[in-house]
Amino acid sequence: MADIQTGQRERPESALDPRLDELWARRAEVSSDDSGARAIVTAAVDALDAGEARVAWPDPVTGEIWVDERAKRAIMLAFRLLPMERSQAGDFHYHDRVPLKTRLDGVRVVPGAIARWGCYLAPGVVLMPSFVNIGARVEAGTMVDTWATVGSCAQIGRNVHLSGGVGIGGVLEPPNAVPVVVEDEAFIGSRSMVVDGARVRTGAKLGAGTMLTATTHVIDVSTGAELRRGEAPAWSVCVSGSRVRSFPGGDFGMPCVLVLRRLAEGAGHDRLALNEILRDHGISG
Repeated sequence: MADIQTGQRERPESALDPRLDELWARRAEVSSDDSGARAIVTAAVDALDAGEARVAWPDPVTGEIWVDERAKRAIMLAFRLLPMERSQAGDFHYHDRVPLKTRLDGVRVVPGAIARWGCYLAPGVVLMPSFVNIGARVEAGTMVDTWATVGSCAQIGRNVHLSGGVGIGGVLEPPNAVPVVVEDEAFIGSRSMVVDGARVRTGAKLGAGTMLTATTHVIDVSTGAELRRGEAPAWSVCVSGSRVRSFPGGDFGMPCVLVLRRLAEGAGHDRLALNEILRDHGISG
């Protein structure tokens, strides 16, 4: 296990087979002919698929993110060990090492949606025509709207709305890299991008087209204060903006995220209220 800014707290144990560590150490030698190795890796990815294990989660005390390196290694070993196989869904034909997900109890999957084996979808999730990659986790009550993408190992909380065309980035390597985390009750506006280990805190609302990376400067417009980089604060309304930086060649606008308003804790996904806040700042919803 790897901890991210959690001080001296004891690292929790991985729920996955410790033999994965030995397989990873000799990964250059293993092949799809090794049935024992395939069985270990398949069992690990099955555990991710069933929600019995996960790639990352918040520390209950500090709120920082723990990463299970063993889970990521299992996924990367699957790409090495599993054979290419043909599959079919209706008239659509596929040729891949990772099959489509079949555990869909309580999940609404609209035709055109794709979810790969090894992602976890909680009961109550709705997938419009969209894509959810291996290792991702999507909690109950969340909608993944049309053409939205949930990248490998991304962690999406409860009652989240990923609007049309949203891109949630994935990350597999290095194994200890923190994935994108979108916490409960968040709203990600259409065509927004959240990538590179960025984090959207509980109840945050991102206006359409917001770009958030792990190194994005986040600025509170009411105070001018710079907040934690790469993180949309809890119960806030955020949009993409720019800040002036001076270079030898002149002054140029560099991208940032602006926190326009703080919301009352527990504020729901009121699209009309969000649009009103954005219009107050001259921004289209």
